[in-house]
Amino acid sequence: MGKGAIPCLNPPVQRFTVYKSARRKRKSRPGLDSVLVVLVIGTLVWRALRAREDSQVPDPARPTGSLGIRKETAGPAWKSSDKPITATRVASVTTPATSASVPSPRLGDADQFPRPARNVFEAQLALARLAISPGSIDGAAGSRTRLALLAFQKRENLSLTGELDAATRGCLLIATPPFSRYAVTAEDLARLRPVAKTWLEKSQQDRLDYESLLELVAEKAQSHPHLIRQINSSVDWTNAVAGTFLTVPDVERPPLREKAALARIHLEERTLEVFGESAGLLAHFPCSIARFAEKRPVGELHVATVALNPNYTFDPDNFPESAEARQINRKLILPPGPNNPVGTVWIGLDKPGYGIHGTPRPEQVGRAESHGCFRLANWNAEYFAQMVWVGMPVIVEP
Repeated sequence: MGKGAIPCLNPPVQRFTVYKSARRKRKSRPGLDSVLVVLVIGTLVWRALRAREDSQVPDPARPTGSLGIRKETAGPAWKSSDKPITATRVASVTTPATSASVPSPRLGDADQFPRPARNVFEAQLALARLAISPGSIDGAAGSRTRLALLAFQKRENLSLTGELDAATRGCLLIATPPFSRYAVTAEDLARLRPVAKTWLEKSQQDRLDYESLLELVAEKAQSHPHLIRQINSSVDWTNAVAGTFLTVPDVERPPLREKAALARIHLEERTLEVFGESAGLLAHFPCSIARFAEKRPVGELHVATVALNPNYTFDPDNFPESAEARQINRKLILPPGPNNPVGTVWIGLDKPGYGIHGTPRPEQVGRAESHGCFRLANWNAEYFAQMVWVGMPVIVEP
């Protein structure tokens, strides 16, 4: 067999041999044929489901263009920072449309921008670029994506379906290529360090920074680590070096049009929306809320303070369920960083002990799991911090 050849795992002779053997043993094993039928059907269903999942996220390594060559436009590589920086954009990947009302691109046609979002991944990307966040971009049509689509439809006076229907697709446009090239830097690698497991050990670290390169890149690209790994399947994440090029979703937020007038938190939907005096909806974010209903404030609160890259005061009185907290029995100061318990932003409210802040687990935002505060993904908390001002109303609705 030549180098690079793929062996046939199920050659016809083997399949025929297994089938004949099964027929000879039918009398001694009457249930074998039924088992084989179930296994075959199960395998076909599993392959169909995997194919459907794979179709949701385009593969940026697939060549495009009339000659099958991936095109790139000139531009600087990303630099290491706590905020994403625009990178070299990669030409859009040709993928089939998700609705029969929008035809698939014709073979050989180069993408023209702007154009409608073709699938869930591109819809999530287009929404994120409008500051209507679907949470971590993952290519899956979950509840956070549905709420983001509803917010967009409401803003554009469309039918409120929560689906990527034809009318929504016609308004939700991809203005630039969906992917960028990200160059890993020595500064990126120098930031990586394990995060301790105990409160005491965390308080002794110099910084609660990213634990892995995959976590760092996923957060910069506002994406789920699984998606980043999928579209960079050839990368050895544990041994990547400076100068490694990665392909990432190109999320470029719009410039702020104005300061916010107020924010509304919807407890039932677990969303935070920001409104301006004249521009209407400025931003939409999924947020986590308190695990217990009695810890969820309702009514009008106000922004009391804003802190970027804050440290965190661990008070054992707030963690009665923690055996370590009962043993320590004293306050600790945890250093800043994206894996700080409040992430990279703290926006204190005028109700003591309550605030809006980031989180080290952006993929879990949208749950009822906090002690009372409202959690946003770090990238959304940073964007929100640019809009708020001390005294701004934050209205919490059931």
